[in-house]
Amino acid sequence: MTAHTGNSHVLSGGQADLVSRADIDRARERISPWVSKTPLVKSAALSRLTGAAVYLKLETVHATGAFKLRGAANCILSLADRQRERGVVTVSTGNHGRAVAYIAGRLNVPAVICMSELVPENKLKAVRETGAEVRIAGSSQDDAMQEAERLVREEGMTLIHPFDDPAIIAGQGTIGAELLEDLDRVDAVLAGLSGGGLISGIAVAAKSVQPDARIVALSPARGPAMYESIRAGRPVAVAEEATLADSLGGGIGLDNRYTFDLVKKYVDDYVLLNEAQVAAGMRYLFYNERLVAEGAGAVGVAALLAGLVDGLSGNIVCVVSGNNIDMGDFTRLVAGDERED
Repeated sequence: MTAHTGNSHVLSGGQADLVSRADIDRARERISPWVSKTPLVKSAALSRLTGAAVYLKLETVHATGAFKLRGAANCILSLADRQRERGVVTVSTGNHGRAVAYIAGRLNVPAVICMSELVPENKLKAVRETGAEVRIAGSSQDDAMQEAERLVREEGMTLIHPFDDPAIIAGQGTIGAELLEDLDRVDAVLAGLSGGGLISGIAVAAKSVQPDARIVALSPARGPAMYESIRAGRPVAVAEEATLADSLGGGIGLDNRYTFDLVKKYVDDYVLLNEAQVAAGMRYLFYNERLVAEGAGAVGVAALLAGLVDGLSGNIVCVVSGNNIDMGDFTRLVAGDERED
């Protein structure tokens, strides 16, 4: 499925974009004391494989091991003092919760992280170690969101949405701004797609300078909520399934306000990956690039290895979005001791 994009900055409903390049630039300035610029490294092996210049954007070097620190920092730093005093709450499959907990802890802001039973134990442990309160609610992100919304209603906490918030999107978009600094031209960006905060932020930044930059969204074939919503023409509920790319799980919300329209407008191509392909990407990054990447962080490389993206040329960026995976599980996977169905 391919979506056409153009130069206009008007969404499908006729409204102006609610996240602009100026918002992204302001976010970058706001988060700079907390979030460092991440490395962009060229992969000689992947460049030979594809015939293009392939670069890896290493979001794995953040203090919390994933790109989510950008959006969480921008959102919490944008809050009024009264909101910080009442505390923040969020819903997460792991990386966003850890980022919110980390920033909240640094600012002495009370934080509650609502997570489902599907979240891996290593990610639960990492959030708990920040000092934030973890609440397990149901078997999906939608269930966890209900608990978060209750805390907002009853205790006056502020919701730090994992993706559907302009401050979150602008924070993630700082990745795109960094890419434009490091490369004279960005021809394509391959990034994971779940709720859409990452890829829509990058797309707004990249296409503000290069409208023809190709944005390729990658999702696990198990429970690709945004992909199915784009196909349906509206946000739809999709059953959440266990996947190696667990950070890309969860729904987009039937009341989605921002990311559905931004993804629909800006994403050029959608790719679904099976579990074996995700695992192959993780192994490749480890053995060829000496990088530990969780499933969601390996999807761009996985798509290249599987030949799922045609017509690539010029400068291609794969966003290696995170490395938060249980190392025992990772060791077994890269050794080929686990099956991927």
